[in-house]
Amino acid sequence: MEHELWFTALLNRLLAGPVVSLLGLFGIHPESTSHPIPNPVAMQVLVVLIILALLGWLRGRLSVDRPGKVQQLFELMVEGLSGQSEEIIGHEGTRFIPLVFTLAVFIFLCNVLGVVPTLETPTDQIYVTVGCALVSLVYYHYHGIRHHGLLGYIRTFMGPVLLIGPLMLVIEIVSHMARGLSLSVRLMANMVAGHNITMVFEERIFGLLAPIPFEGLHIFVGALQTYIFVLLTMVYLSGAVSEEH
Repeated sequence: MEHELWFTALLNRLLAGPVVSLLGLFGIHPESTSHPIPNPVAMQVLVVLIILALLGWLRGRLSVDRPGKVQQLFELMVEGLSGQSEEIIGHEGTRFIPLVFTLAVFIFLCNVLGVVPTLETPTDQIYVTVGCALVSLVYYHYHGIRHHGLLGYIRTFMGPVLLIGPLMLVIEIVSHMARGLSLSVRLMANMVAGHNITMVFEERIFGLLAPIPFEGLHIFVGALQTYIFVLLTMVYLSGAVSEEH
């Protein structure tokens, strides 16, 4: 059994019973009924709680005349994402900002959570990054169907030549599945690599001095991978709602 973090232990103490019952409805039986919640799931719950607490705190302090530093930071993020979405998707790109912004904040906090002592980075687990990738894929497919209609959206997969349409449909389906694999594996691999590099230098070379530069590098990589993830999500959204076939 993996080392249980303090927050994971707290969740298991509070929610073990309901979680075991819920999993049982789907035919899932955890190895330990007293510890059904693993560390990566607990870390995601913690990130969600941090986001809710931060936005709830910020909501009561919003100001047009004298915005605080946190408000300015979020406004800068929203403006940057809005400008990027307009360049990639078009003038209607701003309507996708709520989901893209939420993904960006969630993934970034998950990426850098391991910098905090006694906590871990959940995005170094493949099932966590697959979950994020599925959100992206389901979201842009939903808007593609909403924009074109179901049959119209399927038609966009078949290319301009009807004769080879069935072949193109299969190729496009495989391509879209590969997108999910690419999003999830890229994010997970970079988080694992960053963690392993830090551990090697900390334990074998520099000791306690290692976290100073390498945790900073970990934060930079986490921010970069977040940007790549949301950028690709915008590109996929652009293709899904585009009128050009």
